[in-house]
Amino acid sequence: MNDKNRERDVYVAIADPTRRKLLRLLADAEELPLHELTAQFQMGRTAVSKHLAILKEAGLVADRKVGRETRYRLNAAPLREIEDWVSFYRKF
Repeated sequence: MNDKNRERDVYVAIADPTRRKLLRLLADAEELPLHELTAQFQMGRTAVSKHLAILKEAGLVADRKVGRETRYRLNAAPLREIEDWVSFYRKF
């Protein structure tokens, strides 16, 4: 599997703790602008944007422009794949 396809994989997207925190922040709000998300991390805006791009490629995040600002929101539907996979192992 090449790197581009791996980035789009939901499992790869949520494997990173920063991306899981981004998903949690977006789950707790209807949508958030990039500057508010960046304020929650000790990294620059570019690094947060790269994490958001991976989440977007996996279909976990949607964005929209409001003037000069980009706002992000959670799309939890792709997480169903993970829920289905984990549910099989609950019996163990």
